[in-house]
Amino acid sequence: MALSGGLRCCQRIFSWIPVVIITSVVLWSYYAYVFELCLFTLTNTLEKVAYLLVFHVCFVMFCWTYWKSIFTPPTPPCKKLSYTDKERYELEERPEVQKQILMDIAKRLPVFTRAASGAIRFCDRCQVIKPDRCHHCSVCETVNNCVGFSNYKFFLLFLVYSMLYCVYIAATVFQYFIKFWVGELMNGPAKFHVLFLMFVALMFFVSLMFLFGYHCWLVSKNRSTLEAFSAPVFQGGPDRNGFNVGFRRNLQQVFGEEKRLWFIPVFTSLGDGHFFPMRSRNESRNPLLASEEQWEEEGGSDEETSGVQRDPSVTVEIES
Repeated sequence: MALSGGLRCCQRIFSWIPVVIITSVVLWSYYAYVFELCLFTLTNTLEKVAYLLVFHVCFVMFCWTYWKSIFTPPTPPCKKLSYTDKERYELEERPEVQKQILMDIAKRLPVFTRAASGAIRFCDRCQVIKPDRCHHCSVCETVNNCVGFSNYKFFLLFLVYSMLYCVYIAATVFQYFIKFWVGELMNGPAKFHVLFLMFVALMFFVSLMFLFGYHCWLVSKNRSTLEAFSAPVFQGGPDRNGFNVGFRRNLQQVFGEEKRLWFIPVFTSLGDGHFFPMRSRNESRNPLLASEEQWEEEGGSDEETSGVQRDPSVTVEIES
């Protein structure tokens, strides 16, 4: 028991290593740009002020979005499994009867998606019916957190401001990079900081550009990473575009309807992560599948999160 607890503690510690590395690189870049370049190398006061002003705007937005991506917890869907339903399912040993019990429970919930076999998606580990687009947590190492409904907007903005931060550094450092390279400026500590700033900024920008491009494509299609590899299954069969409601509405699902808040790391995503608009009107009007209020009426908490890139964890609350 003690060994297991020790291993989990070590795992939690090691999981923070990527975040520590990224934070260290960013802090070094701050020192190199502000002190070595702007304060010790630049001689024009107006140029110093302009460079530092724009740099700090990019730096603050980067840090803000990174912080929100790391420390915003996944939002568990509100759902309660009644004591009667749970007891009935656990006492039943026949698989076909268990399946029918789940079907009966699902009639009271807004559940559209099915397992590959066509059965109700049920988590054996947590003993609960899975909401749509819901799966167990997969931690993104870059932020050491599940990227899900509650922080997907923050993660996308983190990518945006990371690229902006890298581009700004590379663009403003380039002329001094050339001057140091050809020997127009005197050698010193600033030279090495400027050279490494250029290389690191370009390297991170290229890697982030591909990741951001992939997530832009996911948002435009309204798919999670899992749905991009395996199409969600509905009552009528698999459909990769089942949640695709058009480019504009897909954007609004993540960023909200107020465009002035799109680039600010405050939560504006539509919905609550339990129910998602679907392309098929016939399916969304199915009497077995109601609106998101039905999750609230069933009330409770669950370790699983759902939604675009939803990475959940589930708990069962039993109604007494």
